[in-house]
Amino acid sequence: MWIHYNPNPTGRSVDDCAIRAVSKALDIEWEDAYVEICSNGLAMGDMPHADSVWGSVLRGRGFYRKTIPNLCPNCYTISDFCRDNPKGIFVLGTGTHVVCVIDGDWYDSWDSGREIPMYTWYRKE
Repeated sequence: MWIHYNPNPTGRSVDDCAIRAVSKALDIEWEDAYVEICSNGLAMGDMPHADSVWGSVLRGRGFYRKTIPNLCPNCYTISDFCRDNPKGIFVLGTGTHVVCVIDGDWYDSWDSGREIPMYTWYRKE
């Protein structure tokens, strides 16, 4: 189920989906996620929204990346992923969007449940 989540300190939606997802997955403040991701971007010489930049923050915190099988490339949605993964913390990447999933619910500033995930970051329990 979609749960509205927008920790942006001004309540704005400003292409900060990776920051929102990382803040939720790591249970840290939006500002702390912003600084950590931007610092990684500076060190890597890349933009904060690049998958490799925010992904390296998750990797450094014990997350692993896995590609979602391409068995049904246009029909397996974030909502489907949540139904199939009722336990755990995940960060899904669609190629253009990033969303956090916790125990079968997706946390986002809008209902992204129909988006198609390409990969997931997850922490081994």
